[in-house]
Formats: sequence, C-alpha cells, structure tokens
Amino acid sequence: MTHSHNLLGEPPATLLPGIPAADAALAAGTDPAEVAAATPTSSAAWAALAEAALAGGRTIEAYAYARTGYHRGLDALRRNGWKGYGPVPWSHEPNRGFLRCVTVLAQAAQAIGEVDEQQRCTQLLRDCDPTLAP
Repeated sequence: MTHSHNLLGEPPATLLPGIPAADAALAAGTDPAEVAAATPTSSAAWAALAEAALAGGRTIEAYAYARTGYHRGLDALRRNGWKGYGPVPWSHEPNRGFLRCVTVLAQAAQAIGEVDEQQRCTQLLRDCDPTLAP
C-alpha cells in the first residue's frame, strides 16, 4: 500500500512574537530607517525600507534592505522553533515583515537577473504560506 501524504504530519506553524516598540513606531508613521536603526531586529522596518526602495526604482538598495530583513527574520524564526521548514502564515501579523522581505528579495533578484535567488525565495514563500507565491 502506498500513501501520498506525509505520515509524520507537518510541523506546527511558526508564529513570531511582535516587537511592540517597532510595530507602534511604524504604525505611527515613523520613518522606517529610524525604526530599523533603533530596532534592527524588526523585519517589518526592513521590509518597509525595501518596498520603498523598490517602488522608487532603487533595486540594489531594495535587495540589500530585503536581504537584511530576511536574515533578521530567519534568526527570529529559528529562535521560535522553526527548523527551516513548515508554515509561517501570513495571517499572523508579526510574520508579515519576514514574508514581505522575502517577497521584495525575490522581486529585486529577478530584476537584476539573479534567477536562482528569485526561484529560492519564491519556493520559500510557497513553503511558508502557499497563498503568497504564484
């Protein structure tokens, strides 16, 4: 008999804790650069910087900001039990900074022709939350 599903099941979703000071500052409209400088562990601050840079046509800057937020997010995910796989749902607000960084990183990588990085990021988004990536 063959089974087409994982008998061990999927690991539980990783739900990052928020960073109240950074989240409040961003919600209040504080410049994301100030928030990132004060709270460099905030992927949401790096995501805001990356998104603004990408929207302004500053692709390399967007790539750098997104990569920083991506790595800060990976650190936070690991501290919260993530083993490199399993769901990181968009529906949980504190996860969104990391997921936004991965999204911009994929877009910036595509724009500079870094196909392997774009594909890895797109696959990571699918693995974290299948509703996020094409």
